[in-house]
Amino acid sequence: MRRLWSSPNSRFCGHLYLLCADAHEGETELYARRRVMNILIIESRYFPAVTDALLDGATLALEKGGALFERFSVPGVLELPPAIALAARSGRPFEGYVALGCVLGMSATADMLYRESARGLMMLGTEGLSIGNGVLMAADEDAAMALAMDQDVGGDAARAALSLIVLRQRLGILS
Repeated sequence: MRRLWSSPNSRFCGHLYLLCADAHEGETELYARRRVMNILIIESRYFPAVTDALLDGATLALEKGGALFERFSVPGVLELPPAIALAARSGRPFEGYVALGCVLGMSATADMLYRESARGLMMLGTEGLSIGNGVLMAADEDAAMALAMDQDVGGDAARAALSLIVLRQRLGILS
């Protein structure tokens, strides 16, 4: 195994990593396993400009880490959990999933859409799938664009999926 970097503030890259404590330096170091991860990005296209911003962050994070990925689009956020469930049952070699989408507005309907998509993604995650949730909720499109671009919600979702894959691998759970 070869040392890649050792910084507590470093961003996660896309190859499988093992976390190993360095007793001499007292910090966490990352070691690569030289295995590329296959990720499926499922994107809700209901608000395409916001989704494109989320997608830019997610793909940049996955490309930076060297992960392979495919994309698939669905109409809205409620279709994200069933699309991931179908992909997981397809027999395709996806180790993780990134869900991207946006809910706009502050109504009871918007709240229900956001909560139910998050609930569906969480349910799949507790069943053992490695899912990064990049679904955001905002009052309007400008606020959503600010979240997507300034806070890198898509990139964070991709990094979350990758870290869950690493955890599953470290625990010896097969994908």
